[in-house]
Order: sequence, then structure tokens, then C-alpha cells
Amino acid sequence: MSALLLGSISTVADTSERQRQAFNQAFEAHGLDWRWDQDQYRAMLSKNGGQARIAEYAQSLGQTVDAQAVHETKSRIFQDNLAQGDLAPRPGVVDSIKGAKSNGWKVGLVTTTSPANISALLSALSPHVQAQDFDLIVDSSSVPQPKPDKAAYTFALEHLREVPGDCVAVEDNIGGVQAAVAAGVTCVAFPNENTAQDDFAAARRRVDQLDAAELLELA
Repeated sequence: MSALLLGSISTVADTSERQRQAFNQAFEAHGLDWRWDQDQYRAMLSKNGGQARIAEYAQSLGQTVDAQAVHETKSRIFQDNLAQGDLAPRPGVVDSIKGAKSNGWKVGLVTTTSPANISALLSALSPHVQAQDFDLIVDSSSVPQPKPDKAAYTFALEHLREVPGDCVAVEDNIGGVQAAVAAGVTCVAFPNENTAQDDFAAARRRVDQLDAAELLELA
């Protein structure tokens, strides 16, 4: 048996710009005169974790904010945005999930985002991508450390009863690639709109769309 492990919600649908816009709306809601443009946001994506990103930015400005409260507002805004519709799976995602399943592979969604974000994503993508398409969904409640720590992948491998060499991970950001590689899993970089300029040298391959046959041959 082998497994295809999709490494973040933005490997399934490109939500990166929606995330950035939600951050900016949350800042406004909390009376903060911050606005992250694309260049700023892209520079921040080398690290995972929105709440930590807010706290670090406040510290860089010498300001004190309730990073948890701001992040909770951002998450609500982001989830409401997804519920408005107009979201589609990224190129090749649906066919790759089907291809993996038809070849006897397990399929996992291995993230360290919140369960609420995953639920909102899958509701928005249904019926094209649904929770039942995955043999395992890993989220922030599953592991104590976010990526680039390998904990999410270690958790997935243990629960799917798979060994790293039999699995292929798909990641859209550097931290995700680092997590997969640290766990010994072959990783394909599938950059999103805001990570396309990043250096994914640690990944086995970089692609602009997923192809089931190419993914299957990597394991």
C-alpha cells in the first residue's frame, strides 16, 4: 500500500490570497493600522502559523496586541469568505485523488490548520472534494507542533500505517516541504499564488498542476 498526502488546504484550493485579505480585514476590525501587501505577506510565508505571524509582526513594530484574538477574527472572516462560494479545486487535484484511490493508495490531508478551516474548505469544494475522499485528515488539534516540524507527517504515517518511502506528499510552501522531507516522505512542490517565487530545492519535483501518473511513479 502507498499514500498520497496533500499537505495543506492551499494544495487543494488556492486560498492564499483569501487568507491575506482576511488578515487585513481582521486588522481593521481590531483597530490596527496594519496592511500586509502581497510582497510582505509572501516574505512571511516561509514560516507556518498565522497567530505566530501576527505576534512576530507586532513585536517587530514594538506593539502589543492580542494575537490570538486577532487570529480568531481572521479565521472567522476567512471561513465566511469560503462560504460565499466561487472556490474551485486546483488543477489536477480531483483527478489525482481519484487516481490514487483507483490504484489502491490511501489519501490523506496533512495540515496544521484548524478543523474549522478544513470544514469550511471542504464545504465550499463539495461535491468535487469531500471529507470522505480522505482516509485521514490531520489538523492543528492532532499534533502539538505546526510545520515545519515533522509531527503532522509522523502522525499521518502512524495512523495510516505507512512507511515514509511508500508515500508522496504535495506541499505549497517551504515549511510544508521541510516537514515532509524531515519525516522522510518524498515531496512534490505545488506552489500557490503567493509562494510561486520561493526556492523549493528541497522538493523532489516542482509542478504547476498535479498529475496522478507522475505522483504514483514517485513512490
